[in-house]
Amino acid sequence: MISDARYPTAQTLADLRRNLAAVETRIAEACRQVGRDPAGVRLLPVSKTVDAARLRLAHGAGCRELGENKVQEAWGKAQALADLDDLRWVIVGHLQSNKAGLVARFASEFQALDSLRLAETLERRLQAEGRSLDVFVQVNTSGEASKYGLPPAEVPAFLRALPGFSALRVRGLMTLALFSSAPEPVRRCFRQLYQLREQWRQAAPAGIDLSELSMGMSGDFEIAIEEGATVVRVGQAIFGARKLPDGHYWPAETTASTRSEHEA
Repeated sequence: MISDARYPTAQTLADLRRNLAAVETRIAEACRQVGRDPAGVRLLPVSKTVDAARLRLAHGAGCRELGENKVQEAWGKAQALADLDDLRWVIVGHLQSNKAGLVARFASEFQALDSLRLAETLERRLQAEGRSLDVFVQVNTSGEASKYGLPPAEVPAFLRALPGFSALRVRGLMTLALFSSAPEPVRRCFRQLYQLREQWRQAAPAGIDLSELSMGMSGDFEIAIEEGATVVRVGQAIFGARKLPDGHYWPAETTASTRSEHEA
């Protein structure tokens, strides 16, 4: 696993191009190890805590979508970068229902859908905006009470309810692995999501697409790719280590020292 000390801050366009190329190389190598086509893995740069000026450089380096945990932070950046009309915003963190209206205004994708109440609120807000939203269902594969996401046993019934929300386009599943420096417990979380997806997709209702698996971050995305990830959420390996503690962005989860190796 890669520690935070390995993530120097990318300050310039050249830094960002170099880091993006390095991550793409790692993706390609992980794919090669298991006989996968790198074109089947989408890199989602996660830009939480990164200011708008550096994100403008990231756009210049080729980033056309950015992942954010906090909706209000993402909205502020979206406004500051509104002239970049080909830039998509993806919300990857837990969302409270009272923030759903903001997501409905500007986000292209939401990767942490885990309750019918939230689905209902997003549907209502999206209908009012005349928009639709790509969504991933978040699954808690680690079994940790501190994690958001549906327990695996509850996912089939949840999926059966989703066709009732016409503004939500289900694209796949998302998970956060166990926060561990040992690779095997992390691998088990990713493998479980893949196996559950294979099981559920056979019985998924019409219109529910489970082709995508969003799993893996800066410290573990190679393992995720080996286990079938189609989207990897990478922040620190692109932008550099973050100054704010992990609890600022994952307030209900484990300590920063435990989490750091798996932070996006």
